[in-house]
Amino acid sequence: MRTIHSLKELRTLLNGYRRKGKTIGLVPTMGNLHEGHASLVRKAAEAADIVVTSIFVNPMQFGANEDLDTYPRTLAADQDMLEAAGNTLVFAPTVQEIYPEGLAQQTRVVVPDVSDGHCGASRLGHFDGVATVVTMLFNMVQPDFAVFGEKDFQQLAVIRKMVRDLMMPIDVVGAPTVREDDGLAKSSRNGYLSAEERRIAPVVYQTLTVTAGKLADGRTDFPALEREAEDLLNQAGLRTDYFNIVNSQTLKPASAGDRDLTLLVAAFLGTTRLIDNVSVTI
Repeated sequence: MRTIHSLKELRTLLNGYRRKGKTIGLVPTMGNLHEGHASLVRKAAEAADIVVTSIFVNPMQFGANEDLDTYPRTLAADQDMLEAAGNTLVFAPTVQEIYPEGLAQQTRVVVPDVSDGHCGASRLGHFDGVATVVTMLFNMVQPDFAVFGEKDFQQLAVIRKMVRDLMMPIDVVGAPTVREDDGLAKSSRNGYLSAEERRIAPVVYQTLTVTAGKLADGRTDFPALEREAEDLLNQAGLRTDYFNIVNSQTLKPASAGDRDLTLLVAAFLGTTRLIDNVSVTI
């Protein structure tokens, strides 16, 4: 496995692979990797000759008072995990390499509608930052496909719409959420949790599964179900940002006649913001 930091070297290497007819898969990350990321790399390695994992803490997708400065940078440990997962190239550029003229002068990609609501409402401009940097990575790597985790359900929907609308010749592949034994979705931010908070954190997934069970039993009073779920979370010691039951395709609030539903949740446990989701067909 090789780690590179410059766009020039990345393109030189990838052009060589393309001339040999190699297929290329991309796994975009912000580093501080865990088993969930490793599963994305393994999935990419099953279908591509060459797997590129990018590690870039993207300042454009962090809002004011978010954890940009304290977000863990763990390149050495990340490299070990990626090599064991079958990765080929690590692309770890600097902020200067990605945004040479600074953020204020950077062209931005905005994906309308699907970026609104949910995390888009709580983190204004977040998905503009995601869409912009992913577009840049797609242009730099020019992969045949890219793998993203389904834990970030709205992000995956944003990227799929962006690729479709801009007619990018890239397949976007979703990979299932990887969980701890107690159901907590693996996340780089889980490391922020204290021991007591970590004990409480599985309530997020438990609340999702309880609500999904109510839907499977025939309940369709969606606003009431959302309120019940928020109460469960808040009573357990979390501070609910949102708990939304949506149409899985449009991410709009579920309505009568919808059958494929996704339950989206974001909640604070102390200062740590946890997100998760569960899909259900009724």
